Amino acid sequence: MSSPSLWQTIAQQISQATGQSFTGTERRSVSGGCINQGYCLMDGEAKYFVKLNQAHQWPMFQAEALGLEGMAATKTIRVPRPICHGSAAGHSYLVLEWLEFGRGSHDSWYRMGQNLAALHQAGGSLQFGWQIDNTIGATPQPNPWTDSWADFFAEQRLGYQLTLARRRGGNFPAPALVVPKVKQLLGDRQPTPALVHGDLWSGNGAILTTGEPVILDPATYYGDGEVDIAMTELFGGFPAGFYQGYHTICPAQPGYQQRKILYNLYHILNHFNLFGGGYQYQAQQMLKQCLGL
Repeated sequence: MSSPSLWQTIAQQISQATGQSFTGTERRSVSGGCINQGYCLMDGEAKYFVKLNQAHQWPMFQAEALGLEGMAATKTIRVPRPICHGSAAGHSYLVLEWLEFGRGSHDSWYRMGQNLAALHQAGGSLQFGWQIDNTIGATPQPNPWTDSWADFFAEQRLGYQLTLARRRGGNFPAPALVVPKVKQLLGDRQPTPALVHGDLWSGNGAILTTGEPVILDPATYYGDGEVDIAMTELFGGFPAGFYQGYHTICPAQPGYQQRKILYNLYHILNHFNLFGGGYQYQAQQMLKQCLGL
């Protein structure tokens, strides 16, 4: 159970951040995703979404807020506005604006695709990486600034996840074997660094009751925009209109179908590291398919 002092602190921080008195007199439990507790904190008509975790997870919330602010600064696609974050009473917290979700039409999903493409084309960096390390789910995600996309993805995405997976007992080839093959496969792929969501499965994309598209819970970094599109195809849930809208601005490029397997291998390895089970076999098959390992 979270203590009264936690909620008092959060209410005080909301008041300070917004300049409006907020006491947080009511709250109800809502979904916070796979790893956090979620609450709707209310005071009259004012509502906020609060994520809670253990106190040592505060850097995760700090990184999420920074990613949301980075995407919002591009003025291309709607994201939840961070209000405040911190730690109190043995918990860490992140407060976001409250959003009301609705049902999406073809036009709203088409617009989401176009807005995501605009995000990918917004620029902002000459290198791949991000200003701080963040997380993909509960897994650390290293983001050192790197000139080469092949080097960044091979080392900081697949190499890193393989190291964790082998440490977890997974039957996978050593990173020393995989990383050079990934670099070879991506060797001539040097896209303009795109600000990507980084964890764009269907649960992290939605349509508001106003019809406006929004993306949530990012694992932001500068990478290849194709990584976002690849992940939307991994678990499904995005309608055809989304892809139609995206490709009007960012047409599909030769070699994408092969790169898609490689890019999604990152997420399957991460799922193995988080959940185990059948993800090991799926990752092994993807390694064989795209790298012959």
